[in-house]
Amino acid sequence: MTDASDHHVTGAGPDLTAEIAERVERFVREVVIPYERDPRRDHHGAPTDELVFEMRAKARDAGVLTPHILPGGHHLTQKETATVLIRTGLSPLGPLACNTAAPDEGNMYLLGQVGSAAIKERFLAPLVSGEARSAFFMTEPAAEGGAGSDPSMMKTTCRKDGDHWVIRGRKSFITGASGARVGIVMAKAEDARHGTGACMFLVDLPDPAIRIDEVPNTIDSSMPGGHATLTIDDLRVPAGQMLGAAGEGFTYAQVRLSPARLSHCMRWLGACIRTHEIATDYACRREAFGKTLIDHEGVGFMLAENMIDLKQAELMIDWCAGVLDTGSLGTAESSMAKVAVSEALMRVADRCVQVMGGTGVTDHTVVEQVFREIRAFRIYDGPTEVHKWSLAKKIKRDWRTTQ
Repeated sequence: MTDASDHHVTGAGPDLTAEIAERVERFVREVVIPYERDPRRDHHGAPTDELVFEMRAKARDAGVLTPHILPGGHHLTQKETATVLIRTGLSPLGPLACNTAAPDEGNMYLLGQVGSAAIKERFLAPLVSGEARSAFFMTEPAAEGGAGSDPSMMKTTCRKDGDHWVIRGRKSFITGASGARVGIVMAKAEDARHGTGACMFLVDLPDPAIRIDEVPNTIDSSMPGGHATLTIDDLRVPAGQMLGAAGEGFTYAQVRLSPARLSHCMRWLGACIRTHEIATDYACRREAFGKTLIDHEGVGFMLAENMIDLKQAELMIDWCAGVLDTGSLGTAESSMAKVAVSEALMRVADRCVQVMGGTGVTDHTVVEQVFREIRAFRIYDGPTEVHKWSLAKKIKRDWRTTQ
């Protein structure tokens, strides 16, 4: 079990990083990919916890569980993390098996950066060890005017009551809430003495004050527990379970969200590398009109364009990771990476389906699932349009400073 008490970003160096990445890729290709046909799925096609924890036991035995956090709790740099997480993404099940999946990976990073020693011991350690799943309670129902891409619209409230905080509100699209053991709940303080921003709290799950109202079927199906809509009704949380300081929740959200966006890019790049491999194999074997598909210019050019988009996505991830490794929040950089990588990978996944024709839209290969997952990726952690709008505001601010 990895020690989560000291969660500093120190890095492993190129040789150890390459060794970890090689072990992870071998494990995903040899052990995890065969599980893609395993029937243990929930109502919307996501793997059950039984399947997840069975794979994690094998990852633990192989020494590749939570590979981005080293013994002693030291975290790989973002560039090193990219090298490893891309390999876990070679299967949609890989991040779950290796414990690098969302939302757990982002939650581990946040708790490691902001959590007190007591919070790390109680809430972070079970996540790092792969014994528990977690959920991040931020997004709220759009129909009720709640927070989505604009967190300042948050309606969930918290108020101090003696040695506890009492939380009320509604949340939606909370990934993994069903079955999670650790929750990070975001709410706005009702009392101005506790700041004008949001607060974050660590909670044990399940809790009777948190009621799951719905887990809708969605286009993606890789995340256990789905994306729940839920009601928080007078949830009482001890004051010692506040994460950091009152009123600093929006700041902490950025500590989590910038690297988490990039981690999504890493994992889904791995998935699209795999779909490109599958489509290439199909095009080199399948014959039509007297020659293999790849020898038809229309097909060959699509695969060539895939190579270009995959390499550009890799370079964008590496650049943004380098910025984050300087200690910057990298908000603009992670927005650029999220837009560029998600749109590039959508093109790759779409071409792979097209190259494979009828086979590409079946579940005979993982290509069809990856196409669906990438389509969802263009929305979660901020839609493309929101990130472009944020970047346009930065362009305007920067222009004003030059006038």
